[in-house]
Amino acid sequence: MPPPTRRATRVIAARTVPAPERRPGLRHIWIAALAVLIAGCAGGGTGVPATRTGGAGTGAGTWAERFPADWELATDHPPASSRGGMVVSTDSLASAAGLEILRAGGNAVDAAIAVQFALAVTHPQAGNIGGGGFMIVRLADDTRAALDFRERAPGRATRDMYLDEGGAVTDASRIGHLAAGVPGSVAGMEEAHRRLGSLAWERLLEPAIRYARGIRMRPRLARALAGARERFSRFPATAAVFNPGGRDPEAGERLVQADLARTLEAIATGGASAFYEGWIADSLVAEMDRGGGFISHEDLAGYEAVWREPVVVEYRGREIISTPPPSSGGVTLAELLHIVEGYDLDTFGWHSTDAIHIAVEAMRRAYADRNYYLGDPDYVEIPVTRLLSRAYADSLRGSIDLERASSSARFNRVSAESPETTHFSVIDEMGNAVAVTTTLNGGFGSAVVVRGAGFLLNNEMDDFAAKPGTPNMYGLVQGEANAIQPGKRMLSSMTPTIMVAPDGRTELVTGTPGGGTIITTVFQMVMNHIDFGLPVQTSVNAPRFHHQNLPDVIFYERGGLHPDVIAELTRRGHEMRERNGYSGVVQSIYVAPDGTRFGAADPRGGSAALGHR
Repeated sequence: MPPPTRRATRVIAARTVPAPERRPGLRHIWIAALAVLIAGCAGGGTGVPATRTGGAGTGAGTWAERFPADWELATDHPPASSRGGMVVSTDSLASAAGLEILRAGGNAVDAAIAVQFALAVTHPQAGNIGGGGFMIVRLADDTRAALDFRERAPGRATRDMYLDEGGAVTDASRIGHLAAGVPGSVAGMEEAHRRLGSLAWERLLEPAIRYARGIRMRPRLARALAGARERFSRFPATAAVFNPGGRDPEAGERLVQADLARTLEAIATGGASAFYEGWIADSLVAEMDRGGGFISHEDLAGYEAVWREPVVVEYRGREIISTPPPSSGGVTLAELLHIVEGYDLDTFGWHSTDAIHIAVEAMRRAYADRNYYLGDPDYVEIPVTRLLSRAYADSLRGSIDLERASSSARFNRVSAESPETTHFSVIDEMGNAVAVTTTLNGGFGSAVVVRGAGFLLNNEMDDFAAKPGTPNMYGLVQGEANAIQPGKRMLSSMTPTIMVAPDGRTELVTGTPGGGTIITTVFQMVMNHIDFGLPVQTSVNAPRFHHQNLPDVIFYERGGLHPDVIAELTRRGHEMRERNGYSGVVQSIYVAPDGTRFGAADPRGGSAALGHR
């Protein structure tokens, strides 16, 4: 076990339930070993009225005939299934790490910690110990908790640190040492373990340490490393790890991260203090000094992971549990659901013109509020009660014209996040559920590897409004509430979410990467499940659309909408723009009424669902 945490932790629980101390019942999980690896997919949907099936966990059924003809992911592969635990992540080795911990008698939180550390090795595009994220927990006894391990601005950060002499935003918030915020992942995982873990801390890091000593690169990782070679070449320590000799790696080659293994070993024996103090902290600060970054020993020693009250919203008989500020996810998702709750969406049909029009108009209004009001609650006053009220949603709904697109300028009050975030979902034998979204922000973060310690640093400072009213790397135009201040946590779109069924069981554990598209993707997962009754794998595979108020455009995945729907939305005044690629990589677990778990891994990201009985 690591030494007792030195960090004060504020604990605020949903509906006044205290954030839990460890309880003996979480330690006793019997597991028989059966692993099922299916990165499967299932079909459905043409935008015509659909038969509601109640969110069934298996098969594609009639949905196989309803996807657009050009949709690439319309196949009939079922999700993974299990009567016991389930782990779904973007990487098969990371999912296997979580399954290993469940087999060893660990609970869902233990497994999530193992997945988090494993992803730092196997999925360096977004997995991390040099970044941060959010965790949503629902225990089998209905205790809920939200853990904020989001990065913070360094103490030397200033409001205009990314502006040139002419007042233009530079790229220093996106690449290089100055882009990094104070990492929160290690502190977050230790705090989750301290409160809710069952196995020894050292055991949870064993898979990640083993992977860091050498793994065979899969094609996706090799392609990602090759695509980042130019960025890596600016930083010798990074190039030495990922592009040795200046050449592109090839699938099947062995990737050895010896310095990262040594860092993980130190964390395993010394806990979070080994990261925020001692030789790892010295290495990080020395890296800052080499590259002109701002993170100091004081910043590291002062970092806290914070328990916060989850956002809980009722939607058509279900409870949706999601992230509070400084994530914008839960509040914006709640506002979206409250707006569309006034319509009987299933009568319009999945991906029909009317259903998409209504959802987009809700997105337009909710994102205008997100961009103006939301930020770090320790620094700004946020009218959460008003934003979550049904009366406020009613007023916004009343401004929607069912036959005509609104103008985003009407709702915008801001004067004129990356697809490489990652998400994983876990549920154990007892029904304890965990949803974690974690990130470095852009792919491979700042592209800076800490020399001698082997881990990548984030570029989360770009999630601040470097210049309020100017788009960040995701095109999000944000206001003063998210301006840079020392010690402040940057606004996030991360939306790990757990849905509770009317009978009290955890029904859905879900989330996704995708920067500004995260919230709208989770929103569509909820609608797909509740309003349209899509099976969970079908819902994960289904084509997605997105609107974020500014720019005033409906983005949709390539081949994801029928031409007639596009034409009619255009006639109503919407600007339509087809994306070159996919939107998000959803990892979901659906729990059927009989207790069977269905793990739906998103084929967009080569993901993996692993279950045990």
